[in-house]
Amino acid sequence: MAIRQIRFFDDPVLRKKSREVKEVDERIRMLLDDLAETMYDIGNAAGLAACQVGILKRLVVIDMGDGLIKLVNPKIIHISGEQQCIEGCVSFPNRFGRTIRPREVIVQALNENGEEIVLTGRDELAKCFCHEIDHLDGKVFIDQVIEYVR
Repeated sequence: MAIRQIRFFDDPVLRKKSREVKEVDERIRMLLDDLAETMYDIGNAAGLAACQVGILKRLVVIDMGDGLIKLVNPKIIHISGEQQCIEGCVSFPNRFGRTIRPREVIVQALNENGEEIVLTGRDELAKCFCHEIDHLDGKVFIDQVIEYVR
């Protein structure tokens, strides 16, 4: 495993759409492990998308305190409700903003073994799923901010 370099602010890779992973193999599992190690090394991150370390593949790791979630090719297949959130991002240090996100999302993805999984995220986890999957589409949280906060 390795700690990867985070991409910041106006790095063009943050605005590019990530490519679908065709096969979940040992290389993809190593990338997921690197993403997790990098996220944990940061210390205050709840999630990390591969593009944030310069890899344009549809890979995400999330840990909201209930254990590590590794997602390959995640997509939101259902949203419901609405919530106002405070968001930040490791690629935009010390910037926080109020956003509107779904209160609940259902995500379909592959796990690190290439098996299809369906996860439901509510409240903070729903926000995190949306935030990280947005990264895979070249969208960053500042695009969603309705008001910056301190």
